[in-house]
Amino acid sequence: MSPDTVAPDTAAPAAATQAPANPDGERPLRLAVLCPHFAPDTAPTGEVITRIVHELAALGHELHVVTALPWYREHAIEAGWGGRLVRRERTEWGSITRVHPFPGDDKRNLVRRAAGFAGFSALAGLTSLRGGRVDAVIAMSPPLTMGLTGWGTHLVRRGPLVFNIQDVFPDAAVETGAITNRRIIAVARWLERVSYHRAAAVTVLSDDLRDNVAAKVKPGHRARVHVIPNFVDTEFIRPADRMTALRAELGIGSEPVVLYAGNVGFSQSLEMVIDAARALPQATFLINGDGAARKSLQEQAGGLANVRFSGYQPKERVPEVLATGDIHLVPLKQGLGRVSVPSKTYSILAAGRPVLAAIDPGTEVPRMLAASGGGVAVPPDDPQAFQHALSALLGDLPGAAAMGAAGREWVQGAASPHAVAVAYERLVRSLASRRR
Repeated sequence: MSPDTVAPDTAAPAAATQAPANPDGERPLRLAVLCPHFAPDTAPTGEVITRIVHELAALGHELHVVTALPWYREHAIEAGWGGRLVRRERTEWGSITRVHPFPGDDKRNLVRRAAGFAGFSALAGLTSLRGGRVDAVIAMSPPLTMGLTGWGTHLVRRGPLVFNIQDVFPDAAVETGAITNRRIIAVARWLERVSYHRAAAVTVLSDDLRDNVAAKVKPGHRARVHVIPNFVDTEFIRPADRMTALRAELGIGSEPVVLYAGNVGFSQSLEMVIDAARALPQATFLINGDGAARKSLQEQAGGLANVRFSGYQPKERVPEVLATGDIHLVPLKQGLGRVSVPSKTYSILAAGRPVLAAIDPGTEVPRMLAASGGGVAVPPDDPQAFQHALSALLGDLPGAAAMGAAGREWVQGAASPHAVAVAYERLVRSLASRRR
């Protein structure tokens, strides 16, 4: 289907259409949703908000989405979507307005990225003002500028602002050294505080992020910070045969595969993965994804026959990608576990594969793995502990498979899309009742 086509929403997952509409008999909500990515864009946060929108629509609500033209895969607007600053589509549940994201292909150029975020946020804000009154405005960050965009939309369309935080910015960028300029950090901190205080509610993914955000707002605003976790579609992502077509395409045989799938950036401790590949030649190490750090990693891995790289795969191949790995890696640099919850963890557990996480102890991912029995967590940036844990998993593959099965069972009960949508519905209704 052409991006220009005005058509019903064909991307809605089948599971979303099975939920009863408004079982409590209350009137449907009318919501404005502002987000940087939405299907068919491939960003993980786009997949999250797309499913939430579909689940809310299945509950009988009307939604009007303002987002970017698809651009995440190549950091450039995808073929067939260019030529216009703004594109609008009608759907069965409301509408989608897509605006130019002003993308840049160099993540290290912070000035260029900031300008792109500002341009997108401003254009999204202007286009979000039409359409009349809503019951709530849901704005997703990053980029942090979407907080002010959502606030502007709230002023015109009157619905209270629900500010959804997927990653706390600028904390992650400061921790990794991606931002060192004190003036830029100060401006980002100011923007963060202003956005939090303008929101009627701030939603975060974990208790760690709630503590982080609550510490930055006035005491009277701390009750506005709510934990609503992300989810995974356990119908779409299921355990599957490890001998996938992707293995054959990459020249991988039946040997164990240690897989990292996701953004290949500077927030992930992927240098440890290359070092582990050098120390554990009995396994093939696959890094599936793209990002600013990929080129340097490929140079570091030069000459290692047991390391493969592959780019992002289409969404329909995600279950196959996840099935390819016998052990999955979730590495984050020190300090980032308290400001970010990698959504890939839920997907790995749904695929029935064990997780080895190198992440701050006591944060959400280690707690999740302890609760589910779905994997092992070691401290971040500790190559020795990482290699020791990985060697133990490779030395007991049946035990690792049992971890994967336990993780699958846990995630089916703990992270359903419908439950997350209902949590947002209840939050919006509670905000409306407080206003009355």
